[in-house]
Amino acid sequence: MKILRTIDDRMTLVEGGILIFLLTVMMLLAFFQVVLRSAFSSGIVWADILLRHIVLWLGFLGGALATSKQRHIHIDAFAHYLSPRVRSAFGVFTNLFGAMVCILLTMASVRFIEGEIEANSLVYEGIPSWYAQIIIPVGFGLHIVHFLLRSMLNTGEALRKEATA
Repeated sequence: MKILRTIDDRMTLVEGGILIFLLTVMMLLAFFQVVLRSAFSSGIVWADILLRHIVLWLGFLGGALATSKQRHIHIDAFAHYLSPRVRSAFGVFTNLFGAMVCILLTMASVRFIEGEIEANSLVYEGIPSWYAQIIIPVGFGLHIVHFLLRSMLNTGEALRKEATA
């Protein structure tokens, strides 16, 4: 279990670092756009497109980070009424269900990216759109890993609680 916790912690650290970097870039770029438009009646032509794609990246990476911290799509309306053992089993089930949904979404997003590659869609001036959109299958893949890690860690906690009881 220590190895799984270490993997989860490292992934969370990297995802958090990327999120902070992207959020900083997004804020600075948006600020410069406002200044350029207000003061000079111009702007960076590609900035709005980049900002839209940074928001996409922030959404997927933020979702993966939320999944890692068990703050993503969590149904606990009645979980606190369950015994600790049943609650752990319920947690394993919901995490496995989340992983299965993300597997289906990953498969669909891979097909989407394949379509973008085949269509030679451009995001701006010769830059293929799939470069910016690759975060969709990668993001769902990160969700899968976090859901599975949560499931295994919940199972380990349930077994440890059962052994001490």
